Amino acid sequence: MDWLTREWSLEHIEYWDYAVNGSLFVLSLLYFGFELLRYALLRKMNWRLVGDSVANFLTFTAMPVTSYLLGATLMIAAYDWVYDNWSVTQLPIAAWSIVLCILLCDFIYYWEHRFMHRTGMGWLTHTVHHSSPEFNISVAYRFGPLDGVYPLFFHLPLAALGFHPVLIFAAEILVQQYQAILHTRFVPKLPRWFEAAFNTPSHHRVHHGSNPQYHDKNYGGILIVWDRLFGTFEPEVEAVRYGITKPIDSVNPLVVFLHGFPRFWKEAGQARSVAEFFAYFVRPPGWKPANS
Repeated sequence: MDWLTREWSLEHIEYWDYAVNGSLFVLSLLYFGFELLRYALLRKMNWRLVGDSVANFLTFTAMPVTSYLLGATLMIAAYDWVYDNWSVTQLPIAAWSIVLCILLCDFIYYWEHRFMHRTGMGWLTHTVHHSSPEFNISVAYRFGPLDGVYPLFFHLPLAALGFHPVLIFAAEILVQQYQAILHTRFVPKLPRWFEAAFNTPSHHRVHHGSNPQYHDKNYGGILIVWDRLFGTFEPEVEAVRYGITKPIDSVNPLVVFLHGFPRFWKEAGQARSVAEFFAYFVRPPGWKPANS
C-alpha cells in the first residue's frame, strides 16, 4: 500500500493535469467533429447549428477575459495566501489526498452548480450555458461572464483544509472536463450500475432540459450520487427539449454571452425597496415579491 502514501511533486501534479485534462479537451474536440459528421449524414446540419457552435467557443474565450477583469487573478493568489497562512494543516500530495481532493471538488461542484441555478445572481451568468437549443460537445464550452469567478469562492475552503492550490485547481478542472464529455445526444443510457453512481450523457441531457419535470435536476459533476442523496435526481424518460424557457433566439455571440444581465436587471428594477432588490440576487430565477 506504499503507493497510497508515496508523495508526489508539484511537477507530477502539473504534468498529469496537462496530460489528463488536456487529453480530455482534445478528445472533446475530436468527438465534436464526429458529431458534426453525424449531423451532416442525418441532414440536420444548418447554418444556425454552425452559428450556435461558433458562439459557444467564442464565449469560451471571452469568459477568462471577464474573469481576469473582475480580479480572478487576485482571487487565485488568495488560495496561496490561505494555504500558507490559514490552513489547519498542509496535507501531503499523495494518492489518498488526490482522490480525496477530487471527491471534495465534486461535492463542492454539486453545491456550486445548484447555487448557479437557484439564485438570481448565479443564473444571470449560468443561463448562458443553458440557452443553446442544441446539445453537443460545443455546448460544454458555452460560458457566461462570471462562470470563472463564482467557483473560486466555493473551492477556497479546500486551501484552508490543507490541500495545495495546484491540486485543487487540477481536481476542479478534472470535474469540469468530465462534464464536458457528457454533452451529447448520441450516447444512449449506459449500464445500470454506472448510471446509478456516475453522471452520464443521459443524466446530463435531463439537466439541460426545459421540460418542467427536468428543471433544476442532476447537478452532479462526476458522481450522480449527490443528486440522489439531496433529492435533485431525475431520470431521462420523456424526450428532452433543450434550451431555456424564454429562448434568446440568437447566435450573436454578444447576445449569447450577455443576455442574462439585461433580463436580470429588468426584473430587479421592479423592486419597491432595497430588501426586495437584494432578494432578486438570492431568490430563485423568476421570483416575484408578494403582491407584486
